[in-house]
Amino acid sequence: MKATALRLLAIGIGIVLLAAAYSKIHSPSVMSETAHAFLNSLTPEERARATFQFTDDERFNWHYIPKVRKGLPLKDMNSAQKHLAHALLSAGLSQRGYIKAITIMSLDEVLKALEKGSGPVRDPDGYFFSVFGEPSETGTWGYRIEGHHLSQNFTIANGKVQGAPSFFGANPAEVREGPRKGLRVLGREEDLGRALVQSLTPEQKKVAIVEAKAPADILTVASRKAALNGQASGLQASKLNAHQRELLQNLLNEYCNNMPEQIADARQEQIKKAGANLYFAWEGGEQPGDPHYYRIQAPAFLVEYDDTQNGANHIHSVWRDYEGDFGLDLLKEHYQTSHR
Repeated sequence: MKATALRLLAIGIGIVLLAAAYSKIHSPSVMSETAHAFLNSLTPEERARATFQFTDDERFNWHYIPKVRKGLPLKDMNSAQKHLAHALLSAGLSQRGYIKAITIMSLDEVLKALEKGSGPVRDPDGYFFSVFGEPSETGTWGYRIEGHHLSQNFTIANGKVQGAPSFFGANPAEVREGPRKGLRVLGREEDLGRALVQSLTPEQKKVAIVEAKAPADILTVASRKAALNGQASGLQASKLNAHQRELLQNLLNEYCNNMPEQIADARQEQIKKAGANLYFAWEGGEQPGDPHYYRIQAPAFLVEYDDTQNGANHIHSVWRDYEGDFGLDLLKEHYQTSHR
């Protein structure tokens, strides 16, 4: 357990430094360079496993449960290939997002120790890398990095990049025993959401708290298109005071700041355009340890968060773009431009 965790952390330290250096560089160029470096390190057989046509239906096949996936997993890579794979993961995330990602991966070691073989197979190297199409700074292609509690999906077209669906999960949400006791990978997602709901007045809570019991999982689960039936429910941002609106923005910032600058800026622009047309909904208890759920809905995007499983110590969180998941908005723009 310790050797694998230390290896992940050692890789992480080096790649985090790269992520910081790249934070101001055009994301598609970094993604293209790191994708080529990764693919060039593979044997023909390995490359065949890791690559797909951009039009392959597999590009839309995402999930966050522990299972065997298509693509090339870290466990089948040599040391050099793993470093390059981590560079590709780093290229799609901010420094903060990358730290969350590799820490989430390392939690499988914690689960392995806690479950003592009684649960699913836990493997911190069971994360699969898949590239769709030919990497290019200005062309159309994409890639996915996915495994237990992590699914990052990137699409690049005409020098623009989309990073959704973007899923981060954590089990345990808080490590409560052992040498990593106290670790909370997604602690800010939890604490900022709770701070917002606890700031509401009793009258506001009557609107914001839409169910007394939290659902067992995020409502959109791993759907190919994010959709919740009917009108957005919850408390509209226009009903928040200045302090509460700041708390909402802080919560949204946490999801934006997981991503590199270009994607984060695009998310912030969506938030700005939504203005008061944002809805915050909460389900479940308000106190630490209570099963709980929240979502933030806007015309262009959806944030969902859930902590109900394993005694409310198991988080799922996701950013979805209604028109932009899997880069569908970029592709529409690309085809319209090409046709003209």
